[in-house]
Formats: sequence, C-alpha cells, structure tokens
Amino acid sequence: MSRRRADLIEVRGGTGLPTHFLWHDKVYAVREVLGHWKESGAWWEEVRSAHATRIAGQALDRTEREVWRVEASPGRCFAPGVYDLTFDRGADRWTLTRTTD
Repeated sequence: MSRRRADLIEVRGGTGLPTHFLWHDKVYAVREVLGHWKESGAWWEEVRSAHATRIAGQALDRTEREVWRVEASPGRCFAPGVYDLTFDRGADRWTLTRTTD
C-alpha cells in the first residue's frame, strides 16, 4: 500500500545520490535507487498567474523539485520499503513524500 506524506527528513549522500536518510529517529540505508525525476510547479497555478506575471514583466517562477524513489531499510535485518525522497530547491530542504510497503 502506498501512503502520501510530508515529513521533513535529513538526507546524506555522495556524488548527488542519496545514500542514507533520517526519519522518525532512525537512519535508513538506501539499498537501490529505483527512479529519479524532476518536477516543476503546478501547471494550473502557472496558467492562472501567467496573465498577472506578463503584466508585471516578470518571468514565471517554476519551482523545481527533485524526486528520488529508493528502496531502503533501517538495518540489514529489516525488510526494505520503497520511499520517495523529494528535494525542494526553493526551500533547500528534503521531504519524505511517499512510502510503499
């Protein structure tokens, strides 16, 4: 079952890949990266504000988030789960946005 979340987390990694994350006072080791993609702001908000933005002469703010879908566990003895780790560039923070068990 998949669950949506919005939990702030701390992520560690090297060469741009998350290798560990801290969630609920447990350190999870990333076993495998299952997917990686980027998302921009909601298109319907851009359409709604496009007219006002053009009048003001400003560029549209396309907030970009980077999502890593990983298989991870809090230890070798625990079964792994699938987690979506999201990095919000504008806020400079990581969030756990989805868990799957």
